[in-house]
Amino acid sequence: MRRRLRPVLALALAIALLGVFAAGLAAVLDTPRPRPGASRAERLFVALCAECHGADGRGSWRATLFLIRPGDLTEPSRTGRESDQYLADVIRHGGAPLGRPGMPAFGAALKDEDIRELVTYLRELARAPGQSP
Repeated sequence: MRRRLRPVLALALAIALLGVFAAGLAAVLDTPRPRPGASRAERLFVALCAECHGADGRGSWRATLFLIRPGDLTEPSRTGRESDQYLADVIRHGGAPLGRPGMPAFGAALKDEDIRELVTYLRELARAPGQSP
């Protein structure tokens, strides 16, 4: 009887350990969530952009893991030098038409108003600390 029970217990333990591992991995890979009271633009950013750009705009480890370098959106010298129209076009049409391959297009999923709000949010991310609005 013990000989039959031992493999069943080993299998049950292996399944339990696999479940714990999977739960831990899911917690680590979970998508960031917007903070409570976040603006619509911030919620859109977290939902659509944070996977590559990170919730704070500095890039995510997931993008790095897949050798994608989305750039630091908090760097004023990077985002600040681009026009609102350029940023809106990158969001709407993706990066490929503008020489930025890897950036997906969101024009089919977002209204023009949403894109304008995202551009404004990007400007807020790129604002240097201590700089007035």
